[in-house]
Amino acid sequence: MRKVTIKEVAAEAGVSTATVSRVLNNSGTVNAEMKEQVLAAMKRLNYQPNAIARSLKREKTNTIGIVIPDISNSFFMQLAKGIEETVSEEGYNLIFCSSDEKPEKERKLLQLLQEKRVDAIVLATAGQNACLVRDIRTSGIPIVLVDRKIDGEDGETDIVLEDNVQGAFLLTSHLIRQGHRRIGVINGSLDVSTGLDRYSGYIRAMRHYGLETNVKYIFNGNFSQGDGSQAADYFLSLHEKPTAIISFNNKMAFGALLELLKRQMRIPDDMALASYGEVEAAQLLRDPGIAYIDQNPYAMGLKAGQFLLRRLKQKNGKPFKEMFAPVLKVR
Repeated sequence: MRKVTIKEVAAEAGVSTATVSRVLNNSGTVNAEMKEQVLAAMKRLNYQPNAIARSLKREKTNTIGIVIPDISNSFFMQLAKGIEETVSEEGYNLIFCSSDEKPEKERKLLQLLQEKRVDAIVLATAGQNACLVRDIRTSGIPIVLVDRKIDGEDGETDIVLEDNVQGAFLLTSHLIRQGHRRIGVINGSLDVSTGLDRYSGYIRAMRHYGLETNVKYIFNGNFSQGDGSQAADYFLSLHEKPTAIISFNNKMAFGALLELLKRQMRIPDDMALASYGEVEAAQLLRDPGIAYIDQNPYAMGLKAGQFLLRRLKQKNGKPFKEMFAPVLKVR
């Protein structure tokens, strides 16, 4: 179908192209009767404005890019929902991208969003893109980091995150106070701040209670369900098995839970399980006693959205920062 031009709209309405442009951009002075003529002509011709051209002229696209590491994780979906509900009230639309925990894919997505001239970017990083993030920020496109920090950007970029060190400390301490000394740890990627901070919290708790860390009880994963299953399989293969497993994200915890149940192990009698983030499937079990850090991604998203709107109005100034305190619960 041939695209109708602004000249054709002007001819149909019997006005100048400048008048049509003023109606489209809601700028200048156009009397009500003439505006009605233009709108009627657009409708008759089925005229579709060129959104890209208009955004270039206004230097604003009313779009915000969101790059998250795992679009299938309910944590990030709830976070995105909080952002969307905040910024949509101001007329912004979101472009969702998933890096799949791959820094190279994240780099390409960030470059694409920059080329698309988004007004701002929200990033939960997969790591290794500090220089690009800095370049985008200094180019004038605001970036708000969520959930994960970036080396060198602390104190420079707006950020919303949890106190992951303290959360992991609370989770590990809970297991130790229950009498567990052999604790199997399922790490997320240590290349991103959440993985490293949560492991640091575990180390801090072990030292606090005078316990030594045994590397054979450490399994390094990458925040996926499969990692959790493999980790549980590995721990159960040990001659001296752990009495508890702590997983540093909910998807890995779910994978571990499935593997334990497949082996017909009773939780927590045969193996205690703790998770950074609620394992929703645990609701199907009777008194599993699973300790978890109760995250609030929706509230984090609301705060990130608020930071975005403030930064879009105030390009310069001291970076905004919000850190959510961890809450330990037992299901």
